[in-house]
Amino acid sequence: MNVLTRTFGTAFIALTVLIGAAGVQARSLPDFTDLVEQTGVAVVNISTTQKVKGGMQLPEGMEIPDLPEGSPFNDLFKHFFGEGDGPPQEREARSLGSGFIISEDGYILTNNHVVKDADDVTVRLDDRRELKAEVIGTDERSDVALLKIDASDLPVAKIGKSEELRVGEWVLAIGSPFGFDRSATAGIVSAKGRALPRENYVPFIQTDVAINPGNSGGPLFNLDGEVVGVNSQIYSRTGGFMGLSFSIPIEVAMDVAKQLREHGKVSRGWLGVLIQDVTLELAESFGMSKPQGALIARVMPDSPAKKHGLQVGDVILSFNGKDIVQSSKLPPVVGTTPIGERVPVKVMRDGRIRTLTVVLDELPDQDEAIIAKADDSKTKTENRVGVQVANLTPAQRDELDIESGVLVEHVGQGAASSAGMRAGDIIVRMDNKPVKNVDQFEEMIKKLPAGKSVAVLVQRRGGPIFMAMKVPERP
Repeated sequence: MNVLTRTFGTAFIALTVLIGAAGVQARSLPDFTDLVEQTGVAVVNISTTQKVKGGMQLPEGMEIPDLPEGSPFNDLFKHFFGEGDGPPQEREARSLGSGFIISEDGYILTNNHVVKDADDVTVRLDDRRELKAEVIGTDERSDVALLKIDASDLPVAKIGKSEELRVGEWVLAIGSPFGFDRSATAGIVSAKGRALPRENYVPFIQTDVAINPGNSGGPLFNLDGEVVGVNSQIYSRTGGFMGLSFSIPIEVAMDVAKQLREHGKVSRGWLGVLIQDVTLELAESFGMSKPQGALIARVMPDSPAKKHGLQVGDVILSFNGKDIVQSSKLPPVVGTTPIGERVPVKVMRDGRIRTLTVVLDELPDQDEAIIAKADDSKTKTENRVGVQVANLTPAQRDELDIESGVLVEHVGQGAASSAGMRAGDIIVRMDNKPVKNVDQFEEMIKKLPAGKSVAVLVQRRGGPIFMAMKVPERP
């Protein structure tokens, strides 16, 4: 009896511990019910209409076939190709998105792509009122748009600080995915400061919150009910959610909204450099202990960088007191730096750290593009790294806006190929020294340290790029 009692008592205690542990775990998970009730009133549904040309044009010489009356194909042809030979008919294209109220008098934040080219924008509030909205301004670079509706005493979203977010922290999104109003989805912060292709000026917040078409422009909340981001993009192979969602930091969005409201446009700081990441091999070639910073591949003419002494081959380690760990960190830092303000820039040059002072200009409307064209009228040569090069013509130097360099005409097996060099590249610098012509290039090749990685700067269609070339051991 005593043994049975002890056994039962032990089992009861173990069961109590397990239940207690499960209770602690359950209590550690957030309850979003109050959060949704408190914050959802400031979230709006946005619908747009746009007039587009309907139908398609038949190829020249073809006509809609004369089908029997009542044939279902008659409606099909008319739907796709319009009536008769006249111009295509206009039709209305509709789209849905989300947004949130940032002022009691009716200012609303959303994405630029939600309202882009829209002829009519309608905002539906939490109380089911539908109001026409005016587009105050849009900014394509940050994908932010500011709207205004004629209303007062509206519920306003509380604005937080995305800088205080921590990876792993719970966040909540409210929006209208696929038109389902006020849908709430939750997840965690997966990463911060993400750079996306063609999105240089936004350090995105990455989450695993379920975001789908229609969520765009909606708010991302922290557990304090504060907006920390604007839901903007997803990574998807299917068009739907796949676990990767990206939000614009609220500080970026609010700064854009302020400029749109006050000036009707957004001004950003401009340094005037083309940059890339520092790889392990490039770090070795520059004498750096580890890969870090933004490597300058080109300095634009008449740019602040040019005026204040930045050079190709410099590695920017910090800008205005902010460390630049990866090259993707530099554009948003530069973009948000006040124009005309003197800021310190710490760079690695020739193995030494230097601090320069620069004054930024305003970012031009269009980013500069560089296109390199080959010319066949040159004398070829070969060298020990497996590349054939030729001199540039004066016309090519003028077109590319470079003072010197050699054209890569053929890349065989060897160090150049392994580094990623291609035919058509213009070799501008090697081992941190300018390349002037074929003869000088050949002499440089002979003096390269065997078995070491050297940095090579090439001008390629679309822009300059550094690569690390491992020089082979001498035979």
